[in-house]
Amino acid sequence: MWQEIKFFDDALPPSPPLPEPVRGACGAWAEFRGYVRAAENGAAIHGLRYEIYPAMAEKRLTAHFQELAARYPVQAVRFWHRTGLVKVGEAAVYAAIASPHRKEAFAALAELMDRLKTDVPIWKAEAIPA
Repeated sequence: MWQEIKFFDDALPPSPPLPEPVRGACGAWAEFRGYVRAAENGAAIHGLRYEIYPAMAEKRLTAHFQELAARYPVQAVRFWHRTGLVKVGEAAVYAAIASPHRKEAFAALAELMDRLKTDVPIWKAEAIPA
């Protein structure tokens, strides 16, 4: 399975095309891009500050990718996350999964995003009040 994990100090780049190793093998490339909302826990904010423990985050994400590939026909995963201050309206996370069919790609992507919050060391350190 092809995978890519990157952490960015600046804005996430535009979504790239399907990875070359899975072109022709996959009919689905499901993407999710999560943005910072204008309120956190009912309070208006200007942004969120993210902290990541990169080595452990990569280890946990890779384990999750492998577990998902055992349950679904996942052939590629791309995961990007911002660090530092992410302002309202900016993307904090981008995740994409390639699979032969859309149903499995969407299911695996949804499960990945749920798993992200369980044990991957990425924290919203503080909200910047409005």
